[in-house]
Amino acid sequence: MAVMVVAVMASSARPAWAFSDEQLRQTVEKLNTQSATKKLDIIAKMAADGDPRVAPVLEALLEGDLYVSKADDRVVIGKKQGKVWQHIDVVSGAVTGESASRDLGKIRINNRLRGALRDALASLNLFSPDLATRRAAVETIMDARDPEMAPLLKRAIEREENPDLLARMELAQATMALAAGKTSEERLEAINTLAGQTTPQIRAVLLQFVNAAETENYDPKVVAAAKDAVASVEGRLKMWQTAGDVYRGISLGSVLLLAAVGLAITFGVMGVINMAHGEMIMIGAYTTYAVQQAFSAFWPAGIGWSLAVAVPMAFLVSGGIGVVIERVIIRFLYGRPLETLLATWGLSLALQQAIRSLFGASNRQVVAPDFMSGAIEFSTGLVLTYNRLWIILFSVIVVAGIAFVLRYTAFGLQMRAVTQNRRMAGSVGIRTGYVDALTFGLGSGIAGIAGVALSQIDNVSPNLGQGYIIDSFMVVVFGGVGNLWGTVLGAFSLGIVNKFLEPVAGAVLAKIFVLVALILFIQKRPKGLFALKGRAVEA
Repeated sequence: MAVMVVAVMASSARPAWAFSDEQLRQTVEKLNTQSATKKLDIIAKMAADGDPRVAPVLEALLEGDLYVSKADDRVVIGKKQGKVWQHIDVVSGAVTGESASRDLGKIRINNRLRGALRDALASLNLFSPDLATRRAAVETIMDARDPEMAPLLKRAIEREENPDLLARMELAQATMALAAGKTSEERLEAINTLAGQTTPQIRAVLLQFVNAAETENYDPKVVAAAKDAVASVEGRLKMWQTAGDVYRGISLGSVLLLAAVGLAITFGVMGVINMAHGEMIMIGAYTTYAVQQAFSAFWPAGIGWSLAVAVPMAFLVSGGIGVVIERVIIRFLYGRPLETLLATWGLSLALQQAIRSLFGASNRQVVAPDFMSGAIEFSTGLVLTYNRLWIILFSVIVVAGIAFVLRYTAFGLQMRAVTQNRRMAGSVGIRTGYVDALTFGLGSGIAGIAGVALSQIDNVSPNLGQGYIIDSFMVVVFGGVGNLWGTVLGAFSLGIVNKFLEPVAGAVLAKIFVLVALILFIQKRPKGLFALKGRAVEA
């Protein structure tokens, strides 16, 4: 492809700054020397004029495809074609002959020359007709910050028409001026340009200059301006870092919310300390895995729909198991919280072992659909992953659905009535046992849905739910037992606080600090943020 581009360029009207054919040929012939220093000078001369026909020659030299024909001592680009080597003219790009490999002598380079070639190619690519190639060249120059590239960059700026790339080129020019500016005014102008940016890369450039100023005799005004610029950039980067911490806290909070909201319903309405709630999450995750395996076996083309099918399936499976647990175990233990805790803890161990028997003890991976892969990346270093964004949206939808059920359905009305006064609800004809079973099933089903979401960010294993059960209880107790909006606020509050503490104290100490703070908070407000009137609280 590069050869074709050269041929087209050679046949077209060349710009005023390009080599003539004979000048280019003579310059390339001089690369046939043993002196690395002379080669460096020739490479610099070839790249200095910005002639795009030079790029394929330098690429060939970098890749080891530049040879000397022993028959006529001409430098050619050699390409292997079957058992022979084609000779490609360095100016026209046309095939001029072929020979065996023994008739060609390779022009050799060392690591120093390779570095010079890469820099030269980056500068030449500034004039490429392809926008992506020019953009990549600017980024290479931005990283290298070689003052020798400044003249070519200036000429590229004069020719660039894309406004975004032009701004990036001017920024690269400012980084060069800061490092190699000849006057204080030139450096001050570069600092003013860089101070308006908010990227870790620019902060590193400014910090490097400030550190170098300790050994170099720079103008004090320039050094002071650079220090002010560093402080300004770091201040804005900290703001973006704070925004990132808030996002990660909301992301963690949405996971905690999905895990805790089902527990809030069962704990609030029924007063049951359900230690098997984490296993309902695990069952939802394994249901997602089973659905995806079924799609892979029977409808591979539609595997992208497996997640949409897994959500209702996980709700039905986990909810159905929850109803069975309530009818077989829980209903005989109402009013005995310690026995309920022990029974559900034993049940959680039994469910974990059942999953190990069915699926094995090793982790299972659920493949995320395409729309949940990737991330939104900002130049400030902020990264918003799509899977977390979708989980945040999913948690909002789930909570809105639960709020609708509790507020606007007959079952929600009955559940609220049982929560507020069980005896009175029973006396007016509400089947409290029926409400208990469906409530426990609803809470378990929501936990199953949480398992669907967690399968997208965590490995599916028999111990999946154990990592969230304690945090779920913390969220429920902090927000207020049985209060939906308290659970929402509690989940996001704990998630954000955790993410702000982790960089300072580490993940383990952050959880300990949060737990200690929660214990102290409960001493002052035993009913949590939002107290709910009802038998589960007043008993």
